Amino acid sequence: MDRLRQDDPARIGDFVTLARLDADGSRGVPERRYLARSADGGHTVVACLPPPGGDPARWAAEAQQAARLTQPGFWPVAQLGGTAGFPWHAAPYRPALPLPAVLAAHGGPLPEPLVRTLGGALAEALASAHVLGIVHGGVCPAGVLLTACGPLLACFGATRAHPMTETSSAHPTGPDTGCLAPELAAGGPVDRAADVYALGAVLAYAATGHTVPERQEIPAGLRDIVTACRSRDPQGRPEPARVLAELLPGAAYGGLAGATEPLSLPGRVVEALSRQSAEVLAAALPTHER
Repeated sequence: MDRLRQDDPARIGDFVTLARLDADGSRGVPERRYLARSADGGHTVVACLPPPGGDPARWAAEAQQAARLTQPGFWPVAQLGGTAGFPWHAAPYRPALPLPAVLAAHGGPLPEPLVRTLGGALAEALASAHVLGIVHGGVCPAGVLLTACGPLLACFGATRAHPMTETSSAHPTGPDTGCLAPELAAGGPVDRAADVYALGAVLAYAATGHTVPERQEIPAGLRDIVTACRSRDPQGRPEPARVLAELLPGAAYGGLAGATEPLSLPGRVVEALSRQSAEVLAAALPTHER
C-alpha cells in the first residue's frame, strides 16, 4: 500500500480512502486502486476507479461484465456505484499484492517452481472462462493480485476499455504494452488467443522481471511454453489448458484457481502480505475531509 496523493479522492461512494494499493509511479496499471473503509469502520474494501484520462463509460461497462463472473480465480467485483463521470467498483479487502509488488518484495524474479504454480492457476482460471465464451482482456502483471492462497486475475476488460490507437501505445495508463498481442495493435479484436499471449507475457515477467525479455533470459524450463504463448501467429498459441499441462504436468484440473489452502511463498513475500494486512488494520479513518 502507498500513501494517498493530493489528487486522490477522499471518498469513493460510502467509503473513505485510506491508501493506494499500487506504489506511486507504477506503470501498466489500467485502473486506480485504493484501500478504503466504510465510515463506521466496519468494512474495508479494495475500491477501483478508471485511470486518469480513461473513458469512464468503457471502464464502467467492463466492470459490469466483471460483476457477472462467478468462476474461481478472478478478483471479484462485488459492488458497483458512482455516476457516469465517476464510476467505481469495490470488493471486500483481503491481503493481496500486485505482481510487480511481489517481485519488488522478493528482490527480483521469482523461482521457477513458483512461476509454474502461479502460471498454472492463471491458466486454469482463463480456461474456465474461455469454455463459457468469456475473454478476460486485461491479463497483465498489475492485473495479477497475489493472495496467500494464490493469484487472482483483476483488471477485467482493461484492453477493451483502453483500445490501441496510434497515440496510445506510449500512454502511461492502460495495460502493459508488452502484454498486447500483435494483432491487437493492428486493430484486431480481443479474443482468447490474445489472453494467451498476455499470459505468456505475465509468465515472462514473473520469471525475468520483463514482459518482453530476450529468449535466453527466460529460464530453460519455461522457455518453450512462454515462447509458444507469445507466438506472433494467434493460431500457434496453445490453449490455456495446454499451458497448465506444460507448467504443472499431472496437476488435476480444477484444484488451482481460487484455492483456499495457503500457497508456499518466499519469506519476503509472506512478510509483505502480513505487513500490508497489519497496516490496513491499524489505519485510522481521517478525522476531517481533505
